[in-house]
Amino acid sequence: MVYRGPYRVRPEEKDRPSIEHPNDAIVRVTRAAICGSDLHLYHGLMPDTRVGMTFGHEFVGVVDEVGPSVRNLKAGDRVMVPFNIFCGTCYFCARGLYSNCHNVNPNATAVGGIYGYSHTCGGYDGGQAEYVRVPLADVGPSLIPDWMDEDDAVLLTDALATGYFGAQLGDISEGDVVVVFGAGPVGLYAAASAWLMGAGRVIVIDHLDYRLEKAATFAHAETINFTEYDDIVVHMKKITDHLGADVAIDAVGAEADGNLLQHVTAAKLKLQGGSPVALNWAIDSVRKGGTISVMGAYGPMFSAIKFGDAMNKGLTLRMNQCPVKRQWPRLFEHIRNGYLKPSDIVTHRIPLEHIAEGYHIFSAKLDGCIKPLIIPNAA
Repeated sequence: MVYRGPYRVRPEEKDRPSIEHPNDAIVRVTRAAICGSDLHLYHGLMPDTRVGMTFGHEFVGVVDEVGPSVRNLKAGDRVMVPFNIFCGTCYFCARGLYSNCHNVNPNATAVGGIYGYSHTCGGYDGGQAEYVRVPLADVGPSLIPDWMDEDDAVLLTDALATGYFGAQLGDISEGDVVVVFGAGPVGLYAAASAWLMGAGRVIVIDHLDYRLEKAATFAHAETINFTEYDDIVVHMKKITDHLGADVAIDAVGAEADGNLLQHVTAAKLKLQGGSPVALNWAIDSVRKGGTISVMGAYGPMFSAIKFGDAMNKGLTLRMNQCPVKRQWPRLFEHIRNGYLKPSDIVTHRIPLEHIAEGYHIFSAKLDGCIKPLIIPNAA
């Protein structure tokens, strides 16, 4: 696929990527996914998203070719590729902060490298394609375990790992009340992961009933449609002994609904890096001394966040792009032991040639869409 401007993507022939560095690999993509954060690109909200770019930071595939320096992979290997591109040796990678790698993006002081996520994130083409170039191939990709289905594996390359990481950053203690804002894929995985970390009660808030129904069945969470209440923060206080939740997870990010002024200044006028409605609700609905984990993606500009409230309540705010590969060993075991089945949230499997329709369905929340996978022509 290629980007042709806001709300316009289409399938288009491009040259097969080639080995540009001895450490590169070329992967034939067998599964990709559209992420909620891809919609920020699709809607024209991410700076320096250039016409002609191929999106897609969630993908798995088969190694088609490797550069002469690659030692850990060979042609024919089934691999899963984390959305982070990272060197594995810099100050940040040495500390497991793969999403903050200092060597893979000219804008590295702001963000690491991400496949298919604008030149702000390095300008790498992504995996919503038949083939993709994978730099530093000995560092990022891992072999897909023989027992793992590709539909599960592709969700480990971002959505599941990010949701799990969101619960980790919540520093959940046994019996904690955890509220998750957003019932998209990351919010569903964060809610399910919160139980694995000892939560005593998990509440998911959204405004789409079909997604809340999935939160109830997939993540076994209490659900709240915020449009049914005059003030969702007041309601949250009422149902938590007027204290507030112990932990709040923002799994919405830049395009949050619920406040017209925030939506217009962020999505329409682009005066903010994103509409922080969900994050401000999280700040106000968590108890004093509570913890907020931010997994929703925001742009590099400022956003009108209620920082004073956070400071005066003594909150702990934790956030980062997920260092995906760090989460895999535990998630492999949770999946193998049947505690998580990532592909249970997949609602659509869309051929690559119909990707424009896939973006439209996902963006407009049509047909009960929660997580669409992309099936390339050559898969």
